[in-house]
Amino acid sequence: MTAAASARQILTSLHEVMASRLHAQGKLDQVVDIIGECLTSEVCSIYLLREGMLELFATRGLNKSAVHVTRMAIGEGLTGTIAANVETLNLAEAKAHPDFQYRPETGEDKYHSFAGVPIVYRERAVGVLCVQHVDPRRYEEIEIEALQTTAMVLSELITNADLVDEEEALGLGAADSGPQTLSGLTLVKGLGAGIAAYHQPRVQITQVVAEDTEAERQRVYRAFDKMREQIDGLTSQSEFGVGGEHEEVLATYKMFAYDEGWSRRINEAIDSGLTAEAAIERVQQHTRMRMREIDDPLLADRMHDLEDLANRLVRIVSGQLGTAAQQGLRKDTILIARNLGPAELLEYDRRRLKGVILEEGSLTAHVVIVARAMGVPVLGRAKGSRGVIREGDEILLDATAATATVRPSVQMADAFAQRFAKSKEKQAAYAELRDVEPFTRCGTRIQVMMNAGLRDDMSNLPLTGADGVGLFRTEFQFLVSATLPQRERQLKLYRDVLDAAGDKPVIFRTVDIGGDKSVPYLASSIAENDENPAMGWRALRLALTREGLMKAQARALLEASAGRSLYVMFPMVSEVWEFDAAKQVFEEQLAFMRSKKKIVPEHIRYGAMLEVPALAEMLDLLLPRLSFLSIGTNDLTQFLFAADRGNPALAERYDWLSVPIMRFLRRVSQATVGTNVDLGVCGEMGGRRLEALALLGIGYRRLSITPASVGPIKELVRKVDLNEITQAMTGWLAEPGINLRETIAAWAAERDIEAD
Repeated sequence: MTAAASARQILTSLHEVMASRLHAQGKLDQVVDIIGECLTSEVCSIYLLREGMLELFATRGLNKSAVHVTRMAIGEGLTGTIAANVETLNLAEAKAHPDFQYRPETGEDKYHSFAGVPIVYRERAVGVLCVQHVDPRRYEEIEIEALQTTAMVLSELITNADLVDEEEALGLGAADSGPQTLSGLTLVKGLGAGIAAYHQPRVQITQVVAEDTEAERQRVYRAFDKMREQIDGLTSQSEFGVGGEHEEVLATYKMFAYDEGWSRRINEAIDSGLTAEAAIERVQQHTRMRMREIDDPLLADRMHDLEDLANRLVRIVSGQLGTAAQQGLRKDTILIARNLGPAELLEYDRRRLKGVILEEGSLTAHVVIVARAMGVPVLGRAKGSRGVIREGDEILLDATAATATVRPSVQMADAFAQRFAKSKEKQAAYAELRDVEPFTRCGTRIQVMMNAGLRDDMSNLPLTGADGVGLFRTEFQFLVSATLPQRERQLKLYRDVLDAAGDKPVIFRTVDIGGDKSVPYLASSIAENDENPAMGWRALRLALTREGLMKAQARALLEASAGRSLYVMFPMVSEVWEFDAAKQVFEEQLAFMRSKKKIVPEHIRYGAMLEVPALAEMLDLLLPRLSFLSIGTNDLTQFLFAADRGNPALAERYDWLSVPIMRFLRRVSQATVGTNVDLGVCGEMGGRRLEALALLGIGYRRLSITPASVGPIKELVRKVDLNEITQAMTGWLAEPGINLRETIAAWAAERDIEAD
């Protein structure tokens, strides 16, 4: 008999039992008889999770007196091992297994062979179905597959009949499901609490047994066609380039999508009487269990791809294609995803989204910049989160400490609430400084500006009392668009931003895309071959070769600033001629507007970002051309140290408060003395209190930072005497082998200046 025929025979009989008026216990008693007869098995038993223990609920072949008496913990004995690992066991000699435990009350001492499969509900084992024989033998594949199919139907019967508690059905009663802590990499600092929601929620299979096998098969065929279409579309998109990891991953996806073995096994599961969704899940369960036997990390990574593809297929076949954003967040939520794009993050309700946990993610990802602008804490590289976090779990996210606590105890929740309240108190105190101008103790006015990139960010300007926008990242509009934003769309955004700013200045950085911020509609054969995207064909380099792109943005900015002042800044300038070429594009568009009698800006001030160290060697030629210069500390740091910030091994190795960086920044500051160039820092460094203190000590008087940092930095400025910190920094930077961070922290503590 084939696996499909065995399973179909069992399913037909089980369907009749489930439809009968018998009570739940009576149904289980019939189920073990049906399975035993169909598989000619001498013993068939069902164990269910009750009060955290696996309890023998029904048996054919063992002593009936052991029913509701024999109990074992998760992980105890063969049955407990199956439940703990959510895996199949198939043993010719049960007693030879290291986890075997003999229970005399069952009368099982005469049986040698043993096979068991977990009964799974929402990815958690809520019971175990097992068979035994007197003769030592391994069970055939068709028998194991029949058991696995039966276990799926039993899951539906058990949960519908309330034979396990809802909490236990979700795994909350299991021994390993108490509080757990995940560690990762801080991508955006902050605290957040809420319930877990997966960006792409798993489909809950509500119907297991098929009414029309042929109709289910057609549903799967259509779903395969659609999924293959999607994968072909992904592999043909130019944004993924030629060669490299993207191509390898997508090639694996395509291999799985067209794997005839996979589709054949799903068809066989449908032949056994399962619905399309249940068939896909049954095959996937079997694959997961087989993969646990293979100790190959590379193969395990590839199986993650197959898991994603199976989820995609079941979502297509069920019609449940929406993300958690499209379904809507109903409570305070911590979002879980493998990775996210900036456009996907922006779909979420900011009032409900309290944090993000990514299985992957890097410091340079676009989504991190957007999340920081939104004020949403993000934890990245949280490996294994999918195996620990279940939909609806309570999560306490401390992205600052790079941890997340899943299913916290009452004491943990209370301690977190106290920390959260203290953080809110500090924020309230900072908010009171909104209308206070940041003067130092010695009377020097420091400009504290904020960074932005979204229209909605501008609401933070009056809330924080920032002096203006020191960096408006125009690329966000490009990153979240499927096509190149037309001039009219750009014009509307820039005009809205200037209207919101009122009489406060806004420094617009021209588009910084390309390299690691690739967009499909601006693909380049040069960019496709970038081995180091952060140092590749991006920002001003790309814009100067895309004449239409630069002209459209220049025109939009000039028109939006008609009758006002325009501050425009060019990113990633490496040589003086690049600045000149970019400025020339704006001057040509300005001349064109004047020739058409259009209203032009009253004043245009041009600036550059110093991110490429080479530019520091050309300041004598560049400074006379500039109105302002801004240091981009994020890119500058990685270029100075030749250290990729996206590499977890290097992400925190090179400290901003290290002597090489501070000496470099001081040299730039000294080069601007005696000029009319306004010097500032725009980047995360300026928003950290100790780093800001050091920057003030080496001559920086303008800081552009995240809106959340404006209050804390204003408070810091009012405690500083510039003469004192300047003298101290001069001495420290001349001292060899100094730990600058510890030294500044000690100096600040003596003066009642809090660190971060």
